[in-house]
This record gives sequence, structure tokens and C-alpha cells, in this order.
Amino acid sequence: MNSVQNRTKKRRKAKEVLSEVTNKASHNLVIHYSCESFYDIQDGRSPRITSIAIRYLETAQTKSFSIHKIAEKKHITFQDIESHYDELEKQMLDEFYHFAKEHRAYKWVHWNMRDGNYGFEAIENRYIVLNGTPERISDSNKIDLARLFPNLYGLTYIGHPRLEKLIEKNGITQKDFLTGAKEAEAFNNKEYVKLHQSTLRKVDILHTLVERAADGSLKTNSSWKDIYGISPQGIFEATKENWIMNLVIFVIGFLLKRALDYGVDVFARR
Repeated sequence: MNSVQNRTKKRRKAKEVLSEVTNKASHNLVIHYSCESFYDIQDGRSPRITSIAIRYLETAQTKSFSIHKIAEKKHITFQDIESHYDELEKQMLDEFYHFAKEHRAYKWVHWNMRDGNYGFEAIENRYIVLNGTPERISDSNKIDLARLFPNLYGLTYIGHPRLEKLIEKNGITQKDFLTGAKEAEAFNNKEYVKLHQSTLRKVDILHTLVERAADGSLKTNSSWKDIYGISPQGIFEATKENWIMNLVIFVIGFLLKRALDYGVDVFARR
């Protein structure tokens, strides 16, 4: 398969996935979570989870799980969270995996949650360390926007870090948003509420990105060439997807036909 065919195949598949997400919004969730920085861990253990936020794509209602909320329920002060971390984290993940079990048939839209450092596997590993039994979410039910967007818009569709650059490009509010470095700093400073607010903001942002990509209003740095490539097949794909191009081609075809008919009529009269 040549590069043009491969690009076209990936884009078609990405559009199908995005269409399914929006058309079946009632069975799609957006997830993000915050954790201890895995770069700062020196003893090889898995990073602690601080909060998880999940949003229903159809209603925008958000369910969240966090150690500071568990601590409040158990009347443990913020100052004492660190000394009860395993207990609080375990109960938080108990609640998360109970939710996951109830939503096992749902699709989970996420950003880059795909390995043991940061991802579903990292959450599973942490729960196992705490003697929990995770409800495994099928890989076929995970939709990674960080991989979907390059297939839709081309590899150079936005600069790095891509999520932050997309937010800037599209004028999305960054209120409460923390970068990875800032989240690590907040964890070290025991600012658990700030971490939780950042997690909530990020699921809101991901939801917005999905909606804008679906309705064609997401702004990127991609040119027409970046998306479709220069080839007959690329032009054909672009024409199918763009109603303006379809209209232009229709008008040109109509005018050419009229001109041809006129020429034939003039020739016949001679």
C-alpha cells in the first residue's frame, strides 16, 4: 500500500471513529486523571493516583473520584492525607472500578492514556499494588484523541505540546488547567484540590475538542495538502468531504455542458 492510500485509509477510519463517538454519544465517556510525576520516582514504584474525572459525552455530566474527597468523607485532614495515602487511594480506585464495571460497554475517549507510565494500565497497576482487582477496560473501547487527530489532520497538524497548542489555537479557556510539570509541582506541594480542578478542566477541554472535530470547526495548522496530499485520490477525497468544492465542480460542469450544448447548436445551424 503506497503512502497516499495509507493516508486515505487512516483518515477514513478516523472519521468513522469520530462519527461513531458523536452519533452514539449516550454510550461514550471522556476520561482524564492526575497522578504523581513518574519522572520524580526513584524507587521504581508506580505513580500514585490523585484524581480521576469522567464526563458523559451526551449530557456533559461529570463523575469524579479523588483522594481529598475520600479523606473528607473519612474526616481525615489535608495534613494527614499523606500518612493515609494508600488507604485513601485504594478506596478512590474501588469507586472508580465499580463505575468502570457498570460502564464496561461504553467507549472511553482519552488523551495519551496508553501505557504503564500514564494510562489505563498505570491505573490498573496501581490498584493491583493496593491489593485491588481492576475491571479491565477493553482496548477496543478506548479512543485516543492524541492518535486520532494526526490521522484526521496530518502529522504536523499542531505544534508540541499538542494539547496545550490546540487549546491556544482554538481559544479554549485554560482556567484551572495545569501542565504536566505544574501537576507534579502541585502533587509535591500536596495541592490535591488544584490537581482535581485541573483534571476536571481537562475532561471539559477534551469534550470540546471532540465536538469541534466532529462539526468541522476545530482549528489546526494543517493545510489542504497536509490533510489530503497532492494526488488524484486525495483530490477525490477532499471533494467528497467539502460541499463548497462539490458546488464549484457542479457549477463548472454545468457551465461546460451549457457551453458544449451551445457549440453543438451553433454548429448544427451552420
